[in-house]
Amino acid sequence: MARLDIHHDRSATPAPYQPPMKKRSQTRDSALGLVSTKSFPAIVGTADMMLKSAEVTLVGYEKIGGGHCTAIVRGPIADVRLAVEEGAKTAEQFGQLVSKLVIPRPMPNLEVIFPIGTRLAEVAQQQRGYSRLSNRAIGLLETRGFPAMVGGADAMLKSADVQLASYETIGDGLCTAIIRGSIANVAVAIEAGMHEAERIGELHAVMVIPRLLEDLEHALPVASYWLDQPERLPMLMPTPVKEKQRELVALPELQKVEFPIRKKIEGKEEV
Repeated sequence: MARLDIHHDRSATPAPYQPPMKKRSQTRDSALGLVSTKSFPAIVGTADMMLKSAEVTLVGYEKIGGGHCTAIVRGPIADVRLAVEEGAKTAEQFGQLVSKLVIPRPMPNLEVIFPIGTRLAEVAQQQRGYSRLSNRAIGLLETRGFPAMVGGADAMLKSADVQLASYETIGDGLCTAIIRGSIANVAVAIEAGMHEAERIGELHAVMVIPRLLEDLEHALPVASYWLDQPERLPMLMPTPVKEKQRELVALPELQKVEFPIRKKIEGKEEV
């Protein structure tokens, strides 16, 4: 098939004026996605699936008591819809799905009132610092009752080479111990923690995630012990210094020595 090339003499026919294109608003095609569950391990697994299924950003979690947790994501409308659907499927597999919601083009007033703005996540991460437990697998053990969680955490630490990163409470008596380590050690520790938690009280949910994305890494709680933050320099305060009174030093007594004085009187010297 022959190609038809058309050449225009630009010097003869000036190009028509085209107004500059306006930059596309970043919020025009953005959406907000929310998935709610009745368990903290379930919401972490749901958020992990949402992040890995579409190009969305995790804003954070919202805990309203009674065991209810909500993962909040932002991104393009199509990606948010896909992320919410995949996250809801994951929550249903755990039997913990409460509700789901997609809001295309949320109003600015909504962002300044509710904790759903992307700026909040950035500020929180800057204040938090870097964790020494980053880039490790994570295990979550949720119990109903604090003693069962503490006993399960103790069993996990004694059964494998893992570190207790933090714990989370979401109301309704639900507590979650969060451990970090290699995937093999985390799996062994969770198994041991489950048996101990069931022996002491009520085991509610467990979760093991081999690799966390950066957004999820930043959103999870970490105890201040594991944070590497630059040490603050001591503040130098002016200290008033009292001047000591000068002590008078007694000088030794001077010996009197007589010196002859000669005077010249009328051409004669007298002593």
